[in-house]
Amino acid sequence: MKKLFKFSTSTVVASGIGAAIFMLLFMFVKIPSPVPQTSFMTAYGFALFIATLYGPIAGGLSAFIGHALSDAIQYGSPWWSWVIASGIAGFIYGLSYKFTNIEEGEFTGKDILKVNIFQIIGNVIAWLIVAPVLDIVIYAEPADKVFIQGVAATIMNIISAGVIGTLLLIAYVATKPKKGSLKKEE
Repeated sequence: MKKLFKFSTSTVVASGIGAAIFMLLFMFVKIPSPVPQTSFMTAYGFALFIATLYGPIAGGLSAFIGHALSDAIQYGSPWWSWVIASGIAGFIYGLSYKFTNIEEGEFTGKDILKVNIFQIIGNVIAWLIVAPVLDIVIYAEPADKVFIQGVAATIMNIISAGVIGTLLLIAYVATKPKKGSLKKEE
């Protein structure tokens, strides 16, 4: 049985590699939106991929560290409200880890639905609640501005995770042999 909150060597390695790739995608592979300071971020599709394969700890750390490093490199310091929201989104994405059998070479339509329900919940919590509230509390940003940004980020990140993340998971599972498909020759 899969442990949801395992902290192993593979979790640490996946978190580090995930954070590095998330940071690069966050910095260089994005599409600006008409809403100020928001973009379509391909990084959230990758975060879903890492979180689904390695669990909530790897998902949360990858998104949190990757976003923090990206902000620090690009702007001089992280925008903590959104960095925290990224970590929460990645963590919630990873809750789907226990409900898939990807390592056994299975990723059915039901699995795709489960993974996407988790990512939708994660994005709604992160971008409609956490990021705007923390923007108001930490940075005294105007509520109307941050909630408009939150709605835009929610929609774009649901699409990014849903399309890019699902395609990455489908491609990954295609490389795995199905459980029981290999037989020993006698």
